Amino acid sequence: MKLAYLMNQHPYASCTFIRREILELEAQGVAVSRFSIRYPELTITDQGDQQELTKTRFILTGGMARLGLGLLKALITRPQRWLQTLGLTLSLARRSDRGLGVNLAYLAEACVLLDWLQAAGITHVHCHFATNATAVAMLCHSLGGPSYSFTVHGPHEFDQPEAISLGEKITRAAFVVAISSFTRSQLLRWCSYQHWSKIHIVHCGVDQLFLAPPPTPLPPTPVFVCVGRISEQKGHLILLEAVSWLANQQQRFKVVLVGDGPLRSQLEALIAQLKLHDYIEITGWATNAEVQQHILKAQVMVVPSFAEGLPVVVMEALALGRPVLATYIAGMAELVEPGVCGWLVPAGSAQPLADAMARVIHTPLETLTQMGQAGAQRVVQNHSAAVEAGKLKQLLGQYA
Repeated sequence: MKLAYLMNQHPYASCTFIRREILELEAQGVAVSRFSIRYPELTITDQGDQQELTKTRFILTGGMARLGLGLLKALITRPQRWLQTLGLTLSLARRSDRGLGVNLAYLAEACVLLDWLQAAGITHVHCHFATNATAVAMLCHSLGGPSYSFTVHGPHEFDQPEAISLGEKITRAAFVVAISSFTRSQLLRWCSYQHWSKIHIVHCGVDQLFLAPPPTPLPPTPVFVCVGRISEQKGHLILLEAVSWLANQQQRFKVVLVGDGPLRSQLEALIAQLKLHDYIEITGWATNAEVQQHILKAQVMVVPSFAEGLPVVVMEALALGRPVLATYIAGMAELVEPGVCGWLVPAGSAQPLADAMARVIHTPLETLTQMGQAGAQRVVQNHSAAVEAGKLKQLLGQYA
């Protein structure tokens, strides 16, 4: 089997789990070619991502000429398949909120991809996220290209499942991967019962960077770390409300926000308005190794999100022996067990989050250490990147 991975942008700063999965598959003897629709928008700073960049081929870097030639070649060499796929493209466009032009662009991208896959002898394509890359893989398959599969993370795929033709993509796929039981349950909603058996759970995993280091003692003072893109769904503004309440209660602690994003300026303005500079630090984007160090300098990971799949940073924190305070959403309860390795609170409400943070602040260091150890055991058992890649390899051998 010769496998290709197709992504919208690869590598991407917040998607290191894809890189880990590819590398683990290669370590297990699977040949993997990387294709990406777009060149990364963000500056690539992580050394591992820089290496991935050199291994990846980008469809849109060739401009309109490449897309036009791809369309023409597919039309000439396989006219019947091309017309059938055009019909599928028009069907997708009718449901889509992105319009006919974007979906015709997907068709052109699929034609270019088809040519590349055939030249490379690719027999199967795997995508991450059920959005445009999976649409391109599906259209490429319709043109006569290799079979495809895709991994669904959420929450974006579940915001507008009909607009992205989620059911159609499941129906035509060889198999589908869900990253959690919750994610699988949502996929079952959007396909017929006859396709349920092709939906399998393969967790995202962490590699030896997080699994191998010897235990690092928790710092003696209360420090929370929050890792993620500064955007609406991540709940940073609710976290600021909780921090403000705790500050007014004269609690002593610090919160380190690792990441960047569209809400950063609004967040900084609110920090100034609430006079929270002594309590909150924003680091900006960080490499994988830098994220590890920020986690190790904290006592607890805090995840105030409104919507998630199952964040990899939760696995990374637990792997490093840091308990997690998170919101009770999506697949979070599948990893974070209250009182064992962390705390769960309702999403969207600052007071329960503040109350839980206060409990953390006053929890003995020995108890926090024990909770972190329990979380690390869970990650080793259920979220090893090598083990999960082995599960995916089995699926590829069975279906691809």
